[in-house]
Amino acid sequence: MPTAAQQALNPLHDAHPYPGALIVVEGIDGSGKSTQLKLLRRHLEAQGYALKFTEWNSSELVKDTMKMGKKKNLLTPTTFSLLHATDFADRYYYEILPALKAGMVVLADRYVYTAFARDAVRGVDPGWVRNLYRFAAKPDLALYFKVPIEVSLDRLTSARANIKFHEAGMDLGLAANVIDSFRIFQGRVLEEYDRCVAEFGLQSIDAQGPIREQQEHVRALAEKMLAAKPAVRKVVKK
Repeated sequence: MPTAAQQALNPLHDAHPYPGALIVVEGIDGSGKSTQLKLLRRHLEAQGYALKFTEWNSSELVKDTMKMGKKKNLLTPTTFSLLHATDFADRYYYEILPALKAGMVVLADRYVYTAFARDAVRGVDPGWVRNLYRFAAKPDLALYFKVPIEVSLDRLTSARANIKFHEAGMDLGLAANVIDSFRIFQGRVLEEYDRCVAEFGLQSIDAQGPIREQQEHVRALAEKMLAAKPAVRKVVKK
């Protein structure tokens, strides 16, 4: 775990100075976080907010390298970590930060906490990873959609035919069967997320509840936060 000195130097523990607002969602695969963020996005758009959406592992800078590395299983845990950090830094400085400075609401499907959880499970030093992302701004609202492994697994297998290789942590050799590997890997990721909740104050949401009830809770939290940030910009309608 990070030392007290590392935590003191990490801006993730202090409110950012920008006029915009940063809302992030976190959770294991199959938690339903992306669905909830999509619904929140529609709601905020209807309210007239100027929005910027960004998602994990979507930067064109490392997209091809990441795809090739995964396909050929060439990525060590540290390489994996560095590529994701590069992806995040590119999006942070060219998408997230400019939008925050412009007073927009940034919606992020996964943030640095994904790296903190997954990289630790893959054996990378937690303090080193936190230091790697020390430039990142603290979210104004960070939501963690907590769901049991079996519920997550059932959702994923119902939605598509196969569990992805790295999604199941198959690169770690945890189990020969992809389903068993998923249970082990994602179970460990859940434990790391619980540590992030305690360390960074993420707000946990029961992701087993009805979608509508979850969304009502999400909207209430977002609207309360935005009400306290009067500098957040809305689109002027003519």
